[in-house]
Amino acid sequence: MITKNQVKYIQSLGQKKWRDSEHVFIAEGPKLVNELLTAANCKIIQLYALKEWIDQIKPGGEVIEVTIDELQKISQLSTPNQVVAIAKKITWESEAVLEGNISLALDEIQDPGNMGTIIRLADWFGVKNIFCSMNCADSYNPKVVQASMGSITRIRIEYNDLPMWLKKNNGLSVYASVLNGDDVTKMEKINEGILIIGNESKGISDQVLRLANARITIPRRGKAESLNAAVATGIILSHLI
Repeated sequence: MITKNQVKYIQSLGQKKWRDSEHVFIAEGPKLVNELLTAANCKIIQLYALKEWIDQIKPGGEVIEVTIDELQKISQLSTPNQVVAIAKKITWESEAVLEGNISLALDEIQDPGNMGTIIRLADWFGVKNIFCSMNCADSYNPKVVQASMGSITRIRIEYNDLPMWLKKNNGLSVYASVLNGDDVTKMEKINEGILIIGNESKGISDQVLRLANARITIPRRGKAESLNAAVATGIILSHLI
């Protein structure tokens, strides 16, 4: 049984200000919640689940059994999926290491689906760090968490003043994804550097673009105006790594 106060609290976590004040986030669905349960750097505070999920998984700790109607009230999804978890935000014991690694820098990526997919792509290609401008989508937005499918526990995500951060790390090669640049399919593989991905409609801001020392592009064969930011990220990483 779930109380009205619990419903109200969980619903409030759909808003960034409440997630920030409580230092928690929401995750939903068996696959995603199972990933969080096994992640060493993620602590689940509370689970709300249907009896069928509880009987199958038998998670440790306290689980509040809910009905499908109660799950509907607390879910951020259009179709609730068995379990909702409230978890502490991910913590990292050590500082980010840029040397010897490829990192992503996201400039105003505002679509939560794109953000979550980029996090998942980074995990697939072994990219350990994502550095975001302050106006990127919140990495703990429920739609971002959902799209990352658990990869959010394995990728360090930081928010910074991106131009200042790039200047601070100017010893590394910085590659900017643009419409008119060097053909990425003809580039040699890299083991280190920063790849900048820009806003879905405006691209990379001038202030950030000026700090790149290489401009790269995916050659276009058809007539589409541009590529989805997450799609472009995946294609570029597949050629660079």
